[in-house]
Amino acid sequence: MTATLEKEAPPAPAAAPEPRKPSTRKRLVPYWLLLPGIIWLLVFFALPLVYQASTSVQTGSLEAGFQVTWHFQTYWDAFLEYWPQFVRSLLYAGTATLLCLLLGYPLAYLIAFKAGRWRNLLLVLVIAPFFTSFLIRTLAWKTILADDSLVVDALNALHVLDVTSWIGWTEGDRVLATPMAVVCGLTYNFLPFMILPLYTSLERIDGRLHEAARDLYASPATTFRKVTFPLSMPGVVSGTLLTFIPASGDYVNAELLGSTDTKMVGNVIQSQFLRVLDYPTAAALSFILMAIVLVMVTVYIRRAGTEDLV
Repeated sequence: MTATLEKEAPPAPAAAPEPRKPSTRKRLVPYWLLLPGIIWLLVFFALPLVYQASTSVQTGSLEAGFQVTWHFQTYWDAFLEYWPQFVRSLLYAGTATLLCLLLGYPLAYLIAFKAGRWRNLLLVLVIAPFFTSFLIRTLAWKTILADDSLVVDALNALHVLDVTSWIGWTEGDRVLATPMAVVCGLTYNFLPFMILPLYTSLERIDGRLHEAARDLYASPATTFRKVTFPLSMPGVVSGTLLTFIPASGDYVNAELLGSTDTKMVGNVIQSQFLRVLDYPTAAALSFILMAIVLVMVTVYIRRAGTEDLV
């Protein structure tokens, strides 16, 4: 009787099956998927970079041929001769980037929070210029900024050209073939690169944060300064980088909208490669520009403190 009343001991838990290791084929799938991108970077980025580095330390001429002699003096000579073009490139690119931010942020804010059903249409209008050739878009500004254009007449009527002429960005009543024309072309051509990252960053902000700020009696200006702008910093940083980096190496706008006094370092590199045929100097200028931009971008990202950027 006692034995029947005794509770049977619970069965011992079964041992968990050992996890099966993925097969070698499955473990290699991610690397196979990365292979086309790696090959693309090697062929179209790494190899040309190595070739350009080799070219920059060569000496010789086109007739006698160029030989690698590890002539690093080319870098110093190129920088001493063309440092004004470097300064001008950074100045124009920085000004265009600032203008893109001032123009693009309100538009990105409008699309993200106020556009409603018109959001998709506005986004299409932002990227619509990409359906036209970069060259044609730049040439169009020669008509927009012509001496007898409505834009120049309006700037004259508002006495804007008096101010820009005083600071040396225009010449009297003329805008074309001046620094202002080059900056206008850079700003227009690279504005979408600023708007799209800003919109992406602003669109991710939870609208309840704005409601909470209003519940705490924050004014719209305070809400923007304390909530919206700090949360949109990843978009600001990525947008400024996407604008500044290509603008600093651009040569089309300076070639078509500027003059000999507005040449950027991109124009010098293009001339050295295709006209002067001084390949070592052109390669050295390219690497100097790359190094300057890389240092500036690294410092900027660290000062901005945007860990979410990457």
